[in-house]
Amino acid sequence: MSFANTRLPSASVSSSSKCSIVRGARSHASSQSSIDSNLNSARRTSFEFVNTSLQASTSESFPCSSVFSGNNRRAVEKLRRTRAASHHTVTRKVLSVAAAAMSTAPAVVPNVLKTVTVALGDRSYPIFIGNGLLNAAVSDAELLRKHIPGKRVLIVTNETIAPLYLEKCTKALTADGKLQVDTVILPDGEAHKNMEVLQMVWDKALECRMDRGTTFLALGGGVIGDMTGFAAACYQRGVHFVQIPTTVMSQVDSSVGGKTGVNHPLGKNMIGAFYQPLVVLIDSDTLSTLPDRELASGISEIIKYGLIRDAPLFCWLEENMDKLLARDTEAIAYAIERSCINKAEVVAADEKETNDVRATLNLGHTFGHAIETATGYGTWLHGEAVAAGTCMAADLSYRLGWIDGALRDRTVALLARARLPIAPPATMTNAQFRSLMAVDKKVAAGKLRLVLLKGALGGCVVTGEFDAEKLEETLEHFCSKK
Repeated sequence: MSFANTRLPSASVSSSSKCSIVRGARSHASSQSSIDSNLNSARRTSFEFVNTSLQASTSESFPCSSVFSGNNRRAVEKLRRTRAASHHTVTRKVLSVAAAAMSTAPAVVPNVLKTVTVALGDRSYPIFIGNGLLNAAVSDAELLRKHIPGKRVLIVTNETIAPLYLEKCTKALTADGKLQVDTVILPDGEAHKNMEVLQMVWDKALECRMDRGTTFLALGGGVIGDMTGFAAACYQRGVHFVQIPTTVMSQVDSSVGGKTGVNHPLGKNMIGAFYQPLVVLIDSDTLSTLPDRELASGISEIIKYGLIRDAPLFCWLEENMDKLLARDTEAIAYAIERSCINKAEVVAADEKETNDVRATLNLGHTFGHAIETATGYGTWLHGEAVAAGTCMAADLSYRLGWIDGALRDRTVALLARARLPIAPPATMTNAQFRSLMAVDKKVAAGKLRLVLLKGALGGCVVTGEFDAEKLEETLEHFCSKK
């Protein structure tokens, strides 16, 4: 099925979005620069304090995650190595001081608030995009609070995000005094995206006797969003669900569209459900604490939109990649909004991946999921694996004669400029790829189907009709021969 430059039903964009985001951000930049500088300084200070303070904590500091080890964040590794007996109340103190440090910066006024709507009939929901949206003064009935029914909220977050944004999120939710908010803190990283860790969310909900009117709120990146959504879909056969993504990957892709789930030792994201949120609130300020490696990982998904359906976005990325990597406010804002519009259009056209329109979003993912599974979840970030997988898909597309060499080379060059891998790990073999790709979710009637580029930039196909010998040539080209 071909999707070359296919026009899908447009996502609804509010009137405030019709102005140029670049123009609006530029007019705000001069007055905002000193505020941003102070805010980022305060965040760095608070993060350093959290790491230092937690070194003296007990394993009960984060009681929900004390039994886990092997976290991917260096800060948490340091925490676990140096923990000693101390006070049981350290978590509360650390979060309070972190919040106090962040509050020393001036309040941030939202910068050119954007609203993109995912059009799903009576299940449609808004994506709010801006900076400073987690401030209690901003998250009023017009934004987050309006979309939370009932009187109880369970915030699901992780050890990395909790010291940075949990206090601020809680204050935003409880500003009107009408919500009771509870929290569960999970270990951080793809390695913990499994049923055992997910059980902690349900344990907390049951311990607190939460009913069907409860809202599960995901505060974190793609792992937290996927797990929280799946937990919400299953708890009492479905409770409300809200997304507050804090990484580029989750803001431009995973928080939108309702794909939720966990990994299985034999395959990534094989256990899950389609379950849409009530609202997605994207506060771009949260990217100020994002590690460079995760920033690049998220950019891989933005590049994907350009390759499969938005040629002008790809050209814009070629011109502005350095600005994205430097976290330029205007560039980040534009890339997030453009990506959300693309994702919303696709989801509106094919919510549950029944007609192959949504499957096009999996460019590079079949190869990429094989890399993640083979190397161990969390060894490669998702966007890193997808980047290498996209290079492999582009190579195969070229060998099949479906794209020219120039497009293949532009694809590889842009991913390399984004500081992403352009090949799988040297230890992977052809046999590993073939075995792991055979359990991909796009396999139909035992036949492997791939998302490949075809025609001009912005065109792609989802197909099982390709020359298997060309796939073997691509695997031979990228894999070690063993």
